[in-house]
Amino acid sequence: MAKKALIIGAARSGLAAAAFLAQRGTEVVLTDTNEKNRAKCEEELKDYDITYIWGEQPDIDEIKPDFLVMSPGVPLTIAPVKRARELNIPLTGEIELAYQNAKAPIVAITGTNGKTTTTTLVGEIFKAAGMETGVGGNIGTSLLNESERISASGVLVAEISSFQLETADKFKPKAAAILNLTPDHLDRHGDMAGYLAAKAKIFAAQDENDYLILNYDDEYLRPLAAQARGQVLFFSRKHILESGVYVHDDIVCAAFKDETIEICRAEEIMIKGAHNLENAMAAAALCLVMGIKADIIAKVLKTFPGVEHRLEPVRTLNGVLYVNDSKGTNPDSTAKALEAYDRPLVLIAGGKGKGVSFLPLAELIKKRVKAVVLVGMAKYELKEALDQAGFSNYVLVDTFEQTVPAAQKIAQAGDIVLLSPACTSWDMFNSYEERGELFKKLVNAL
Repeated sequence: MAKKALIIGAARSGLAAAAFLAQRGTEVVLTDTNEKNRAKCEEELKDYDITYIWGEQPDIDEIKPDFLVMSPGVPLTIAPVKRARELNIPLTGEIELAYQNAKAPIVAITGTNGKTTTTTLVGEIFKAAGMETGVGGNIGTSLLNESERISASGVLVAEISSFQLETADKFKPKAAAILNLTPDHLDRHGDMAGYLAAKAKIFAAQDENDYLILNYDDEYLRPLAAQARGQVLFFSRKHILESGVYVHDDIVCAAFKDETIEICRAEEIMIKGAHNLENAMAAAALCLVMGIKADIIAKVLKTFPGVEHRLEPVRTLNGVLYVNDSKGTNPDSTAKALEAYDRPLVLIAGGKGKGVSFLPLAELIKKRVKAVVLVGMAKYELKEALDQAGFSNYVLVDTFEQTVPAAQKIAQAGDIVLLSPACTSWDMFNSYEERGELFKKLVNAL
């Protein structure tokens, strides 16, 4: 391993990489322009000999690192990265380090929406099959730490974001899935072509012994099969497939290795909504190619309740159901949430936008939503989209604490108050989890 590492970004993955490399005798310099987490970071890493640079960009010529470790939240366009590239200093990230360190095979999941649900579901299926299972990546647990823990006979299940894939070069999962692709993170990737290219890196290093699972119904993803060197298995909610996982007469079926298996009835899957049916089919495909039996897959699909902050029922009060979908951080995710319900909806939306148009969402809101409470940096942009769509039943509030009382005033018995912001939380919170926790606290205080 190279002698000196510069880690840019002191969030979760940066801290995991710092500890991992320091343990192996690498000289570590950890830097972050934001000093907010300084005390916490230095306390967490107090057992290691680490040099810190806070509140300023690192000087590559002065530090002379052998390689850079990028935190996924840091764009690759910053000046130190440009200088490192001029000097041919390699860039890597936590996901690449985890792959190189892993003893167990990796099952990796990416896509615009559904990643956390599918990753958690796949992990639960492997656990139900009796396998030693680690779940990590973009899901809140360091994949690097999990790669240390899981033996060669186990399996690592990884949620991977497009940001994490930017620094993945040799990353080679045994099975990978791309769930869907809709406009997101265009403020970072530039356009859909750039976003798709980042996602496609999940299978770039695969070979003929590996598997790639793709959504047959997604116009961006279906053509990727021609680029894959691994074995491709599709899943489809809308078509019957010769090879893959599909729905026929309300039964989830899998055509795989010259046989067709019935897994379970679609209506028996515990997590509801068309998007969750797709997540369940992707999970089934990933587990089938890893050798898990259909009856084990079916058992988990029938009992898996979903994940926190994703269409999470919080409380019913005076006949109004309050639902926490704080993980709805882009317009398409919120659209899927709206389509999951057939009751009148009072939507709470807003936060920090990602450079994606809100107009298609506004058109859907006009059809499916009774009223909207708008908050955060993007509230005026959302208001403009709603005005364009001809929807005027909205109210703007100044703070997140005002959203729930405003929604309660509008909602009537039989309605659903749905927090599904269509935006990131970073204008008001550190994470979507923090936003969801506050929403639940506000609802339970009513």
